Formats: sequence, structure tokens, C-alpha cells
Amino acid sequence: MITKQQALDYHYKGKRGKIEVNSTKPCVTQLDLSLAYTPGVAEPCLEIKANPADIYKYTAKGNLVAVVSNGTAVLGLGNIGAAAGKPVMEGKGVLFKRFADIDVFDIELDTEDPDEVIKCCQLLEPTFGGINLEDIKAPECFYIEETLKETMKIPIFHDDQHGTAIISGAAFLNALELVGKDIGKVRVVYSGAGAAGIACAKLYCALGVKPENLLMVDSKGVMYEGRGGKFNKYKAEFVRKTDCRTLEDAMADADVFVGVSVANTVSKKMVKSMAKDPIIFAMANPDPEITYPDAIDARSDVIMATGRSDFPNQVNNVLGFPFIFRGALDVHATAINEEMKVAAVKALAGLAKQDVPDEVARAYDVDHFKFGKDYIIPKPFDHRILVWEASAVAQAAMDTGVAQNPVDIDEYKRQLGARIGKGRVFMNVITDKAKKEPKKIVFPEGNSGRILRAAHIILEEGIGQPVVLGPREGIKKAASEHEVQLDGIKVIDPNISAKRQEYAQMYYEKRYRKGLTLNQATWRMRERTYYGIMMLEAGDCDVVLSGVTSDYPTTIRPALEMIPLQEGVTRVSGMFAMIQKDKVYMFADTTVNINPTAEELAEIAICSAKVSQRFNIEPRIAMLSFSNFGSARTPESMKVARATEIVKRKAPDLIVEGEMRMDTALMPEFMLMRRRSGP
Repeated sequence: MITKQQALDYHYKGKRGKIEVNSTKPCVTQLDLSLAYTPGVAEPCLEIKANPADIYKYTAKGNLVAVVSNGTAVLGLGNIGAAAGKPVMEGKGVLFKRFADIDVFDIELDTEDPDEVIKCCQLLEPTFGGINLEDIKAPECFYIEETLKETMKIPIFHDDQHGTAIISGAAFLNALELVGKDIGKVRVVYSGAGAAGIACAKLYCALGVKPENLLMVDSKGVMYEGRGGKFNKYKAEFVRKTDCRTLEDAMADADVFVGVSVANTVSKKMVKSMAKDPIIFAMANPDPEITYPDAIDARSDVIMATGRSDFPNQVNNVLGFPFIFRGALDVHATAINEEMKVAAVKALAGLAKQDVPDEVARAYDVDHFKFGKDYIIPKPFDHRILVWEASAVAQAAMDTGVAQNPVDIDEYKRQLGARIGKGRVFMNVITDKAKKEPKKIVFPEGNSGRILRAAHIILEEGIGQPVVLGPREGIKKAASEHEVQLDGIKVIDPNISAKRQEYAQMYYEKRYRKGLTLNQATWRMRERTYYGIMMLEAGDCDVVLSGVTSDYPTTIRPALEMIPLQEGVTRVSGMFAMIQKDKVYMFADTTVNINPTAEELAEIAICSAKVSQRFNIEPRIAMLSFSNFGSARTPESMKVARATEIVKRKAPDLIVEGEMRMDTALMPEFMLMRRRSGP
């Protein structure tokens, strides 16, 4: 748990608050100033006047969202006012930027008059590509959103309503699939008739729940026909003819409970009264209607979701609004309609059923995630959400005619991947190349859970044809333990393979002049890495991937013994790729050669450049040393300097510099300073 002081320090220390504005264009010379402002700025102004759609071409409108609030319903804090709500709105801006690269201005309005909020938003339409309404109390929030959607031509989205509905809707579809219940027959009870509760009810009906199968409970009990008092028009839609009067009455034999109300409104007794395989979404924050431990204790067959991160299945709005706006903005949508919301629901539900990358599991300090009762919605740090959800929303916008800037959806998905960073672009290049001509990929370490999951992903995504090596029963056991389906994955046990003797003979013919006997060759083929390399040498596969559970020398030795060097190459070398968000670095040789000569270093550099070019990376080569351009004249540093000159002579088209230190290589401005002050 964080402390009060930690929270205050986070917002106070350094620059106050959480956001700032940065220029996206250079502004250091007189020319820059003339282009940024007068007289240069007149040209785009005139273009936009002549063609208003050009505002998306020459300004930041297409990537700018207003987070608008009057502070009347802030988080679990209630009506604290516009100024007190500003830290929350800044936080919303941080989430927009972090998860979808969308810029935000937070706008806090000092009014509780909904018509004043409406007028302000209408006047802001030229500035923003979309408006995210936030923390505005019901029923005013419904009126404000309805009016803005009717009168404005940019996306309007009240996240307190639709965010919770969309994320929980995805969880709802997957929970129903797991328990095998028909969405058209389930009984659903809603606790809370505010913005989120009504939005959830509407969206669930759009997904297939029959209106007559739902009951809504507000602070006065079940909303039934004949109840005293008057319902506003938004609640009136969900008034039902029923004998139920209390939440306890409503929950008896119900299939689903959806809570967006207050803590501790549901008891274990109520949970026990529900139908078989109950689904409980207790989403009140910070404390749910019933705690996860209590619900699980009451019913072992329950599927549970909350708004908390310390229990499975967190319904977190950050899974929705950044990516929904991303898709809407990129096609210049004039609205966020019901079809776009449903598309977001189905994208999230579908993604949860995909194999989860290890990097996502590591972010949450677990071994892996698997679709099931404890994993029915994706995790916020799953980078794939951007591609899945934003593209689904964009497609729905195009399908329903609200997109002013239609896109090629496959190319758009690639662009979304690029937004995640250059590292993701690098991975996309590899994946695209692999899918064009899927290769047979052999994994010698077939009993590794990581390997089996990788093989499954490769098969599912059409990247290649996986083959795993090892005892069949051991691999089946490992697959069962890690919940991996082996269907479509070929399993070969080298110990009993009919090819073992053939490979042994090939290996013997290559190595008998090195003292190898046929018996030794036959025995060696029981080792899976050797067997895999012989498959490659014999043309029975295209790729061998190993080294997850074995050390580097053990992994590479079979390849060094059997695979000849390419013509013109004199040394085998190793290469590592380090992928960061915005950078891809390749390091060679850090694995094979202990003390190469200058000529060998030059050859390694040239070969490494060719590898990077195969992945569409234009190489910029730094020849590393502990010296910067002669700052330390030792035999070792001068060897690197000579290697640099050899590369320049043999491959004049390559960009290469050296010798230099690592910090110099990674900081170009530092390299220039060093060169100016060098010998």
C-alpha cells in the first residue's frame, strides 16, 4: 500500500503535477521561429481556411483529446469540485499518453450547470479531436453526453459510463463462455443505477442479454413498477414488473451480479443463493460489494471480477478509453457509436483467449497467464491491446460510416505496432517475413514450458511449423502442466527416431578425421541439440532454436562442428539483439571469439551489418573500445582503430566510426564533443 506522503510527494516533487507541453518541431534558430510563428504560420492557416479538413494535416488536433470534468463525481471522493479533481484529470492524461500515445489537455470547469458544460465543450470543437467526459455526476452526465453527441462532429465519450461497461462486457462474454451459459437466457442483477450501472445494462443488452431478464437495484431497493417516487427517464428504462424488493431477493437464482455501487452490499448468503456457476462482478472502488476471498469462500464455482489489482480479473478502465480514442482519432471519426463500443468489447474478449507473451507475465511477477476463470480479460500492460482494440474500433467506425479518413486496416495495424516503439517494428518485420514463407522450426528443448508456449504461438499465428524434440511422454506432461495444446505441433524423440542412424552416419562422415567413431556418432545423436542440427544439415528443417535451458557453448558446439562457413567468411561470430521501446541495438561479437585480430573484427562488423539489413535496419556501426578516438593509445585500442579503417576500405557504403566507448556510441552529441577535443 502507498502512503499519503508518497502520493503527495509524487505530485509535488520536481515539476508540479504530472504533465507538460513539449514542442514537436525544432525551435532553436531564427528560421525555426519564423516557420513556427510569423510569417510561416500563415501558410497552414490559409490552407485550413480553404479546406477545413486540413486542420488534421497541419495541426495536432488529430492526436489531441480534452479531458473535461466539473468534479461532481470524482473517483470514490464524490463532489469535491473542479479544482480538487484536477490531479485525477492530469492522471487521465498520463494514461492516454502512456497507453496510446494520445496528447491531452485537462479542462476543469467550475460549474454544476450541465448547459454551461455543454456550451464550453461545443466552443472547443475546433481545438480537439475528441472529448473524454470525466467524473460528472448522474443524471446530468447522460444529458451532457447525449447533447454533445447530437451537436458535435468529434468523438464524445463519458468514460465513467462506457469504460466500465466495455471492460466488464468483455469479461462477461468470456465468463459466459467458460460456464457454457446462453447470453439470451441468463438473469442479470445490477447493483447501482448511476452512470456506470445504466451504461453496463445498456451495453449488456446490446451484447445479447434480454431486457426482461435483468433487474436493477438502486439505493432504495429493486426498481419495480409501482414503487413510490419518480424515476428519471434514464432509470425508467430499467423499471421491471417483479415481486423482488431487495437486493437479496433479486440475487436468488440469478446467473450474474454486476456491482457498481458501494462496499459490503453483498453477503455470502446472497452468493450462495445464486444459480450454478455464478458470475460476480463486484466493481465498487476502492472496496467491492463483496470481497474476493468472501465470494470464493461462499462458492467454489464462482467467476469473480473486481476493480482491484490485487485479485484476478481487474476491471480497469485503462483497457478501454486510450485505445478506443486511438482508433476513433486515426480515422477522424465523427462519433463513438454503439458498434464501436461493441467492437472494443469483442476485441478485448478475443485477446484474452490468445496465448499471453512471457513479457506480460513477467510484468505481473507470475509464470504465465492462461484463459480461464482467473483470466477473463487482458492485463493493461499487454502491448497487444493497442493493435487489437484500436484497429477493431477503427474498422467499426469505417463500417458504420462515421470515419472521415478510412484506412487500410492491415497497414493500420502495422502502424499501431510502430507506435509501441521501434523494437516492436523490428519484431513486426521478423514476423511478416516469417509469415510470407513459414519455415519448419525445430526446438531441441521440447520439455521447457516457455518453448512449448512459443511453439504454440508460432503455430497459431502462422509464423512457422514447429517441431519439438524430446521424450513424448515428458513433453505431454510439460504441456499439461503449462496448459499448452500440442495439436499441430510435431514431437520427435531422438532416442527412438528412425532417422537417428542416418544422421549418425552423416555426422560420422563429417567428423571421422577428427577422431570420431561411428559408435560415438550414434550415441551423440541421442543429444537433442546435435539431432536438431543434423536435421538442419540434412534439409529436414529450416531453423533450429535452442539455448533456453542450456549454456551457450553447449548450444553452439554442434553447429560449429557440422555447418560450414559461408564462402568468403573466415570466422564464426555471435550476435545479440537488444530491443528497447524506441531502439534496436545489435552487439557482435560477444559470444564466440575471445581475442579477434583487427582483420577479424572488421569481418565481424561487415557480416553483422548484413544481418541487420536483412531486418530492414540501416546499420550505424560503432567499433567499441575503452578509448575514444585515440584518447588511450594501447595495442588493444589501436587494434580497434585499425579494424575501423579496414571496414571503411572494404565496405565504403557502411556508416562506421571508432574506436569509441559505449557512452560515446549511444550519445551522438557526446561523440561530436569528443571528436572536437580529441588529439
